[in-house]
Amino acid sequence: MSPTQKFIRGFGHASRGIGFAFGQRNMKIHVAATIGVLLFSALLPLSLTEWFIVLILVGLVWTAEILNTAIECLANVVRDSNKLSYQATRDARDLAAGAVLTTSIVAALIGLIIFVPKLL
Repeated sequence: MSPTQKFIRGFGHASRGIGFAFGQRNMKIHVAATIGVLLFSALLPLSLTEWFIVLILVGLVWTAEILNTAIECLANVVRDSNKLSYQATRDARDLAAGAVLTTSIVAALIGLIIFVPKLL
């Protein structure tokens, strides 16, 4: 297989991973929130820079959630293959979830900074 074919095949693997993430409950919540934010944004006079910021923040939150899902999957494999308790992988899971929460809070705060003045 050529390097180009391997590169193209990688897109298939990445697409499968994204599809898996979008099947998860928390990602569905993020998608619903994103739809709400984008609809709300469309109703307000956002500058091009503000649109870029909103889209970057959406991407960061989605990325954090995808990485959280990856860590949870790995934690499950480690736990199951080593016959460990849930507690053995709890810190890794909590740290990953905390990263998503932190990213979401920062995104919400920046969203407030952008949206509130436009509503007042």
